[in-house]
This record gives sequence, C-alpha cells and structure tokens, in this order.
Amino acid sequence: MSGHSLLLASIASLGLACVPGAVAHHLATHYEAGGLSPERLGRLVSYFERSVDTGRLAGAVLLIARDGHVQLLEPIGLADRESGRPMQTDTIFQIASMTKPVTSVGALLLLEDGRLLLDDPVSRHLPELGGLQVALEQPDGSIRTEPARREMTVRDLLRHTSGLTYGFFGSSAVDRLYAERGVGRDDRTLAGTVRKLSELPLRHHPGEHWEYGVSTDVLGRLIEVVSGQPLDAFLREHLFEPLGMRDTGFEVPAGSLDRLATTYVERDGELRPVGPRTPSGEPVTYLSGGGGLYSTAGDYLRFAQMLLDLGRAGDRRILSRKTVELMTSDHLGEIPGLWVYPGHGFGLGVAVRREPGEGDWLGSEGEYLWAGASGVLFWVDPQESLVAIMMIQLRPGGGPFMKSFKTLVNQAIDD
Repeated sequence: MSGHSLLLASIASLGLACVPGAVAHHLATHYEAGGLSPERLGRLVSYFERSVDTGRLAGAVLLIARDGHVQLLEPIGLADRESGRPMQTDTIFQIASMTKPVTSVGALLLLEDGRLLLDDPVSRHLPELGGLQVALEQPDGSIRTEPARREMTVRDLLRHTSGLTYGFFGSSAVDRLYAERGVGRDDRTLAGTVRKLSELPLRHHPGEHWEYGVSTDVLGRLIEVVSGQPLDAFLREHLFEPLGMRDTGFEVPAGSLDRLATTYVERDGELRPVGPRTPSGEPVTYLSGGGGLYSTAGDYLRFAQMLLDLGRAGDRRILSRKTVELMTSDHLGEIPGLWVYPGHGFGLGVAVRREPGEGDWLGSEGEYLWAGASGVLFWVDPQESLVAIMMIQLRPGGGPFMKSFKTLVNQAIDD
C-alpha cells in the first residue's frame, strides 16, 4: 500500500473523513510505525496552547504525518475569538502563498502533457510579455531602462527569476511603480495583471536574480491560456478532485463559511481581526495563482503526501516520479537573492534545503517547503518520510510560530 493510501486509511480510521468538525488529538503511540515521541510531541502542543492562553495567537491546527500515517492532528484555541468559535480539524484557512506550490504543480501537469517546456519563452504563450525592458534605477530615484538580455521563461516563473517583483516587499523604483499601478491588488482578472506588467519594466534581468513576486500569478494566467480553462476549473479537474481536496478552492461555499478562520494582526499588543470576517459572497474573478486559495490542513496533507509519494495518490498517478524529483531539486545554483530561508535553494515552486547546518531551525538536507503571509507553513522531508502542516491566521507571516513549529516537530523524531 502506498503512503497516500495509508494516509487516507489512517484519516478514515480516526473518523476524520466522515465526521465534520471532529476534534482529535492523536499522538505517535496511536501507530507503531510513527517514530515520534509522544512526550516530545506534547512539547509542541503545549507551546501552541501557551501561545493561545497568553493572547499571542487565536488558534491553530497542527498536522504531522509520517510513513503515511497521521501522527498528530491537533486543533488548538479559537477560529474566531469574537464569537468564541473553536478551531476544528476541518477549519478552513486562507493559505496565501501556500497556493504557489499548487499552481506550480498545475504548470508541471501541462509540461507532462507536452503543452509546455520549462525553457519556453513566456511570450510564446503570453505575447504581451515579450520584449520587456529592465529598470536601471538612478541615484535620484528615477529610472532609465535597457532591453532585457533574454526573455523570461516558464522556468523563471516557477523559480522566481523572471525579473518580476511584488511591489510591497521592497522600496525600489519598480516596487513603487507596482504599488502605484495596483499590480495584483486592483485587478479583476489575471489577464488584467499581465496587461499591467507588459507596460512596466522588470526589476532584474530574467535568470539573474531571485526576486519574490507575481511570477506565480503570471504562471496561473499562462495555465489558463495553454489549457483553455480558467485556473480554478483546471486545478479542480486535474488536482483537487483526483486528490479528494473537497475544501480547497478560490472561494468558500456559503455552506462552509462557519468553518472559516478569522485572520488577525497584532496591534498594540492585542490581536485584532483584519479585513472582512467572511468573503463578500461575490464571485471571485481574480484567481491568484500566487496566493488565492482556501484550504484545510487535511486537504493540504493530501497534496503534500502526493509529492512525498513521488506523484502517486493511492493507485492513481498525478505526476511522474521524475517530475517530482525535478520540482524538488535546487534550480538556483549560484543565482543570488534568496533571502527567505538561509541554507536553502529554490526548486519549481518550493524552497529546497541545501545545508542542514544553516538557518535557525532543525531539518534535513533535501526537504522542501513553503509558507504564506497568513501564517501557514508546510514542509515535506523525504529523509524522514514526514509531512508537517501548521495552519494559523496571523499576519504578517506568523514568523516566530513558523520557526518554533519547525523545530518542535523535528525534536520529536525518536528513531
């Protein structure tokens, strides 16, 4: 039986596949093959319980699977502090940039279908992004431009070396242009974002610098053009339905809004809800491949376990083994710019750990991961046959909780 089949069986055995809102706390002793210390997993749970009790965090859902078995599934605290609604195992979260690995897999499905090549110029599919200029910022803050030394490629979009940026992480002249034009924020469609980008200079020459930005949103638009389907329909047909990810999508159905976690920000030492408490109910037209999905811990585990199982989901193959190996290998080499995680390179949609001795958390060489600004985090550790997922809703990024979760999961490995 594959790891994914074991995973589904273990979820079903806990009653989580069929009981909405089931609350469960299952330590490694539930499975003989776990290899995780129950006492040490208790440290993980206690840390998050203390964080809730002291008001640093509203709540969390923590999930660890090893050898295809769920070892820990723990809802802690509240999904909405104002109403007192508790976290549950099926609470729905905005997963922000944890959308990026999903969209990246969507592009790799088209690669396997022969409709994309990694070194295809993006302009082959999105002609408006051909012949772009690169900004050269002057000492007085003005910009002069020069032609890009080469076209951005599909690989560049996947590994964030396209020259595109975000407009809110940096303070460059190009970032200011993005902010002025409302790139990715005031747009109604992915096509609208691509049109804006065609009128703006790149921050870097393609292939010469890692720059976190709207590359994956552009990748989402490329998927739409190449497949002939809206991004949500493509992902639903080719990923979510085959993997059984029933609660994952760009919208939360009206009947599931009572399971949606509220997002908080810390202001003046207090957690305060930010943005709409629930989606407006209007259809979502901006299908952000870089940050637009909602999901649950259980749904995302199905996706991550598929990657750990080298593309298999039970008896069904989603991706080839060779494609997963390509995706989870470092594609940066000596390209500078990856500031997010020390000791990591970047693959096709995920950061890849190069050196266990670098960085400030425990881990293994070859593990891959990504996180989101709403405080969500996942990683896959092939050496340990382990998937771990932390779902919280704390902007920006839930920084210390990510580092503590990563360390506290790894310190619990007991074989």
